[in-house]
Amino acid sequence: MVDIRAVHLDLKGCQPTFERLMQLLDLFAAARYNAVLVEWEDTFPWTVDERFQSPTAYTAEEVKKFVARCAELSIEIIPLVQCLGHMETPLNVPDYEKYREVADNCQDLNPLAEGARELVQSMVDDMLKLMPDVKYLHLGGDEAGTFGTHPDTKAYIEKQGKGALYMHHIEPILDSLNERGVRPILWNDMINQWEDDAVIAFGKKADVCVWGYQRNPFDRGYAAREQMERYKKLGVSMWGAGAYKGATRAHGDVADYDMHEANALTWAGSAKDYEFVGLIATAWSRYCTIMAQCETIEASMDSLVNVGIIFHDGAAPEGGVKSCKRFLDSVGEGDCYRRCHKVAEELGKARDDFWGSLRVGRESMALIASDVRRKDGKAAARICGGSERAVKWAKELESEFRKAFEGLMPDMWIDEYLMTRVQPMKDELVRIKADADKL
Repeated sequence: MVDIRAVHLDLKGCQPTFERLMQLLDLFAAARYNAVLVEWEDTFPWTVDERFQSPTAYTAEEVKKFVARCAELSIEIIPLVQCLGHMETPLNVPDYEKYREVADNCQDLNPLAEGARELVQSMVDDMLKLMPDVKYLHLGGDEAGTFGTHPDTKAYIEKQGKGALYMHHIEPILDSLNERGVRPILWNDMINQWEDDAVIAFGKKADVCVWGYQRNPFDRGYAAREQMERYKKLGVSMWGAGAYKGATRAHGDVADYDMHEANALTWAGSAKDYEFVGLIATAWSRYCTIMAQCETIEASMDSLVNVGIIFHDGAAPEGGVKSCKRFLDSVGEGDCYRRCHKVAEELGKARDDFWGSLRVGRESMALIASDVRRKDGKAAARICGGSERAVKWAKELESEFRKAFEGLMPDMWIDEYLMTRVQPMKDELVRIKADADKL
């Protein structure tokens, strides 16, 4: 359907061990992806400032092995370096607060701060040292919610416009990449707001990636058809981005297979109309670095395969999800998928049961507080019973989850994944039991 079919590796969450990372490349190639969008974030062996690295960052030698294996499999690497929004990795490090758009917000870069552009350029240069032969580099550039709120940037926009400020920041970086024979890509949501002249100037130096993750991404949001028609009219080269996981809810445990299938079919069906350079199956592991991890790759491999086939063939495989599971068996991933999907799905159900029971309990307590006739000797047990059972179920699943994911993710990220899901349930159970005892 399109020349480039990329799968997203969002390494800022649910980070694979290096051994697992290399295994995943074989799965990607088998599932008919021929490119990988790598969002390294704190897993990259940064030399700009080693404090940007997490405790489980890959080594330079491991990144080189990753690059070599991609070449062997004819998988094109598209690295991603943030340039404006989602800049938490550097901006949360001491001494980098001066680059923030808003002093207490670590997410967005102030494009007019002295040294801000140079910071991004140094990160790009750092990454290209280990990946010198890439043809494309993604600069992110999305969801900068505080863009234009600093007094300096606000004044700049009032005089010259949003597109002018954005281009003032990134144009030298675009030029640097173009001089190396690298074509930059940026997400479209911020660019949608620009004036036509700025969009045209941008399109001469970079591609735009239009993204939308709902069943029909073109009905509303950033990928509305009028936006793509505008880019086409202005001569801007486009990529399309759907998702195979990580775009349902920030606290998800398994992918919504049916939703992602519908999304992928819509993108594939429009590839010819908009002459997409490529399609990307995004796979968010966190919505941003300061949020909890969401769906793992292993628990979502059925959807990964399905979207890869759709992007390649333009249609879903005959036999649906059963066909995808048979495919996973054929490449030796079936047992891993079933094991990880089962425990992740059950953990998600336990969590949903808990929060649903907690709401019912709190509503019952409010009723009793307003009308004492609603209280009887079993009130506390009735209010807390469902929540207690859900916590017990989740605690039992923790060891099963650890066993299923052993060797696939570093232990510290398995621990974090479970902690952010189970500990809030335990804490809320203590609170509601204490409040119920006071009735």
